[in-house]
Amino acid sequence: MRRSLIAYALPVLIGVLLAIVLLNTFPQLLQGPSAPQTPAQQSQPAVVQPQTRPAPELQQAAPLSRQQGPVSYSEAVEKAAPAVVNIYSTRVVAREEHPLMSDPFFRQFFGDDLPTQQRLLSSLGSGVIVSEDGYVLTNHHVIDGADEIQVALRDGREILAEVIGTDPESDLAVLRIELDNLPVIEISDTNDVAVGDIAMAIGNPFGVGQTVTMGIISATGRSHLGLSAYEDFIQTDAAINPGNSGGALVNAEGALVGINTAIFSRTGGSQGVGFAIPMRLASTILDDLVTQGRVIRGWLGVEAQEMTQDLAASFGLQAPRGVVISGVVPEGPAAVAGLRPGDVLLEVDGRPILDARAAMSDIAAIQPGATLPLTLVRSGETFTVDLEVGERPLPPSRRPER
Repeated sequence: MRRSLIAYALPVLIGVLLAIVLLNTFPQLLQGPSAPQTPAQQSQPAVVQPQTRPAPELQQAAPLSRQQGPVSYSEAVEKAAPAVVNIYSTRVVAREEHPLMSDPFFRQFFGDDLPTQQRLLSSLGSGVIVSEDGYVLTNHHVIDGADEIQVALRDGREILAEVIGTDPESDLAVLRIELDNLPVIEISDTNDVAVGDIAMAIGNPFGVGQTVTMGIISATGRSHLGLSAYEDFIQTDAAINPGNSGGALVNAEGALVGINTAIFSRTGGSQGVGFAIPMRLASTILDDLVTQGRVIRGWLGVEAQEMTQDLAASFGLQAPRGVVISGVVPEGPAAVAGLRPGDVLLEVDGRPILDARAAMSDIAAIQPGATLPLTLVRSGETFTVDLEVGERPLPPSRRPER
């Protein structure tokens, strides 16, 4: 009986053990068929809803132009270079005598009528022939104080030049030479000059002879450099060295855009920062010096100080604008009109003043005798006066640092 129970129980036990093994191995056999789920019910990551913000509109550049520039500027140079001249100026100066010769003891033996020793100082620069009449534009500091000025053309001709007029405040001068068949340079409209334009400097650096260097227009309207009273310089990286002063800055077509004037340098040679007087200004100075022998400029008779944030706050201005009148010339146009030191000049002829030097240049362009409305602030009150523009007095000659 016991054997029969074991015979029946053994298969059952083995089946139970197999079932346990299968269920441990395949637990999904215990799960029934699952109902179909909707997409929202399925176990999936949450979907981020797209925003309604529009995509930014990007400005697409035009296809890059691969137009090839000229491989040579020889035609432009040949067009301009014959009109660029070398200028050699000389002046006689008294030689410094030995201090002993001023001693009364030596004067007893040699007397007071000792011969004065003299020496000859020479300097060099460049100039540009701008008319068939022989007028030559150059820098004032090139010929300042010269007793004799020699002009040498590229074709080998040399001649003494006559000084027509000089303007120390713009550092320009006009000479005249009398020769036939003079080469004349073409003048470019300075308003067409743009940063990045090709620029070539032509002159006589270090007296080695006519030389051409090339660069680009680095900037326009440069001021506050301390080079001259009226500054509106073209900046270029074309190499400008001593001897280039008064020479030509020309564009890629050989037209004159400026008169090379100065450089910023730690070594005395070119370091890529040169300045030229734009022809917009130089042409006006040329006309005045030729027709009148001098430059007539408008003048208010005031000393102006740049407005700062602190000064603006002290005058009750919300922003630094205008200039502070720090001084008034006695009996000058401003004094006659009633202006006082401490007044703030805001507008000239309805135009806001943003820069003292720019305002001075604008006033200088006004003919003396014209009536000019000025807007000022005094003690927090704004008022307007009409001022009769005077003529700016001629300053003493000065030579700028190069």
